[in-house]
Amino acid sequence: MSDPWSRPDPLIVDRATELRDSADLDAATAIVVTEGRLLASAGRLVELPPAEHPEARLRVYLGRENGRDLIAIVPADPSFADGYDGIGGERLVGLRDLLQPFAAHGAEGLRDRELGSTAVALEAWHASHGHCARCGAATEPVKAGWVRRCPADGREHYPRVDPAVIVAIVDEADRLLLAHAAHWSPKRFSILAGYVEPGETFEQAVHREVWEESGIELTHVAYAGSQPWPFPASVMVGFTARTDATEASVDGEEITEARFVSREEIIALVADGEVVLAPHGSIARRLIESWFGGPITDPAPDERIDV
Repeated sequence: MSDPWSRPDPLIVDRATELRDSADLDAATAIVVTEGRLLASAGRLVELPPAEHPEARLRVYLGRENGRDLIAIVPADPSFADGYDGIGGERLVGLRDLLQPFAAHGAEGLRDRELGSTAVALEAWHASHGHCARCGAATEPVKAGWVRRCPADGREHYPRVDPAVIVAIVDEADRLLLAHAAHWSPKRFSILAGYVEPGETFEQAVHREVWEESGIELTHVAYAGSQPWPFPASVMVGFTARTDATEASVDGEEITEARFVSREEIIALVADGEVVLAPHGSIARRLIESWFGGPITDPAPDERIDV
């Protein structure tokens, strides 16, 4: 089973890195991102021609497609969102809200997701890295938004990406380990994940995180795919693993509950609203459904328990 963000293919839109110093951003087609939300309509990104660009606080070059340049604009006016309340179908939505609509649009949806995730990640990076980590001087965006330069010492700062691992663990009975994190809403369950620490490989991070959170030792750890997750700056690296354990001993701090479930049990738990799985479009959902052997149907919105 493939996931739209876990694909071995090249980028859909050519980032054209060689043009970051020379592209005419005033003549580019723009998508809009503000405070992690994107201007969209009917599940697709809204693309603005040059004449409709809002005044920009930040512009980031996204690449070149079919002979035209694409950029992301962060509006200068903080009240920009007030003009988009859904009238005419255009509204500002979070990237998570676009996961399922994007998936429904096939190749065009994948292309939009690629552009949207890049825009959200870079907006967040610029917002949180406005000063030089060495001297504290205010930095300025250069190279069409892909670098921040310190005017005091000339040092260049690049967007950060925080690697994290996520793993689908099955026991000898082929049951999947589902866990509930302390900061999640009560019914939310997913698979174990955590950040990679300095000095360890992805696989070592998998073993460490799982042991720390569940007291489980793993065997047969194998890479399964990856996914950009710009909330605010992660890339999720997915794995599968097996264990001889039959139950978990949670840490009670990060993870408050964990249990192995069979395929029959997970269907019943989801249908009854006792378990709400990771959202469609996430690598967590992809790993869960890969173990299950196909899509898992969520209850209709009016049938679900509020989470």
